[in-house]
Amino acid sequence: MIIGFVVLIGFLITRFPDTTASQPLPLPDQITLPDGSHPVAFTRGPDWYAVVTQDDEILIYGLDGELRQRIAVTPGP
Repeated sequence: MIIGFVVLIGFLITRFPDTTASQPLPLPDQITLPDGSHPVAFTRGPDWYAVVTQDDEILIYGLDGELRQRIAVTPGP
């Protein structure tokens, strides 16, 4: 039983990816939001980032900081 536990721990250690080898995604130093917008959440994609505002709107920016798209979030039924 002890040997089985050690083998199980060994499999867990060898199967997890090496997170130290991958580079973190770069984040913008500063984000310029439209006047009156207050951020609530932030997420990052491979070539974009998005800010959810307090006004239930999602602002999608390119990595250059240019606003690509605005999406209004409507409440469900």
